[in-house]
Parts: sequence; structure tokens; C-alpha cells
Amino acid sequence: MNAHPPTDTLLDELQQASAALESAAPLEILQWAVEQYAPNFAMATAFGPEGMTMIYMLSQFAPETPIFNLDTGYQFQETLDLRDQVKSRYGMDVRLAKPALDVAQYEDLNGGPVYKSNPSQCCYDRKLSLLEQVASELQCWSSAIRRDQSPDRATAPIVGWDTKFGLIKVSPLANSTKADIWKMITDNNIPYNPLHDKGYPSIGCWPCTRKISLGEDERAGRWSGTAKTECGLHSIDKNEN
Repeated sequence: MNAHPPTDTLLDELQQASAALESAAPLEILQWAVEQYAPNFAMATAFGPEGMTMIYMLSQFAPETPIFNLDTGYQFQETLDLRDQVKSRYGMDVRLAKPALDVAQYEDLNGGPVYKSNPSQCCYDRKLSLLEQVASELQCWSSAIRRDQSPDRATAPIVGWDTKFGLIKVSPLANSTKADIWKMITDNNIPYNPLHDKGYPSIGCWPCTRKISLGEDERAGRWSGTAKTECGLHSIDKNEN
């Protein structure tokens, strides 16, 4: 993780860039990020519909961009299968960042599934800590979040400083809607997770993801029955810019 806090000058520059890109198309924002920060720029993906559209866009102009998936060991097989589809369709390799302990070792060390006893700890151990390791190699990372997905994401800037990971964070799809994403998928024949057709609009680790019912929020199936709504990757820290 980057141990150096951002300077006021950098924060001002990021704020200005974010304002300038507020009305830009996602492709333009991605192109800007690559131009500014490659080769120290990478994309994180959980192979959701948003992430798949961003992979498609990068394949058109910067297929060499590093892409990584935080492989917790609890992902659906349908999710992992998309990695092979990305390789065969676009010739792009998605790096699987894995914890040091596999699932069996991790659960044995903690006396059982941590996702049942302390889901936030499980998210940190199996996901956030991985991004901390990856962050040491980067200057900027890109997420596929949309502002309309949840109240916690509603204030996400296009470009900002990610306090948790000590990186610049770019969110090209912040202003996109669910309809925008699926139109892009349909228009460009972009592969997507078949679980989306089976009632799973938002897909994370299988123990903490369920189908949703008609009328529920699209992220209602994540950590259902708890107050938890985010794994922590995209939670807006009060000190984030």
C-alpha cells in the first residue's frame, strides 16, 4: 500500500480532472486514465456486467492494460469461467490475485467459515488485503461501480483519491445506468455471467449472495439479512476525496 498521503496539489488536480470528466463518456474516461497513468494503471474486476463492458472497451484501444480479479476462493464457478471467455474473446489475461491460505486452510485456522461469524473480517482477509498487495505496484486503479447502485456509491467521484489503498481511483461508469450497461452488452455481444439471467443482478462470493425478488434493490442479495452492504472496496471513507 502507498504509505505517502496525497499532497494538496494532487488532490486539487484530481478534483479538477473529475469535474472536467463529469460529462464524458466511459470510453473517454478510460482513455484518459490510460494516457495519464499507464503502465501503473490497472483495472479490478469481479466479472460483473459493468466490468465486462470495461474489459471490452479496453480491448479496443489498450488490451495490454493489467486486469486483476480478487479471487477469494468463494467465487461462483460461473464467475471464474468468464476469465476464460475474456482470454478467448479478447486475448486478454486476467490475473487472479489469491490469498496465501486456501479456503480449507483459512476455515481450519479460524474454526469454521468466517463469512458466517464475521463477514466483514472475511471480506478483509479474502479480498481487501489482496488489493492492498496489488496497490503497491500501481499509481491508479479503475473500478466499475455506478452511482445509482447504492447510497454508499452515490457520491463516488469520476476521479478521486482512494484513502484505503493509497491510490488514485477512476470510476468511468459512475454516471452510467443499468440500462446503459446492458445496452452496451447487447450491442457488442459482450459475454456476461449466466447467473444474471437467473435472478442474480449483483454477484459476489457464493455464501453471501442470493437471488433477489421482484422489486428488490439490485444489491439486496448481497449479505442478505445483515446490515452489511459493501465488501469495503468501494465504501466511501469520510476522508476520501
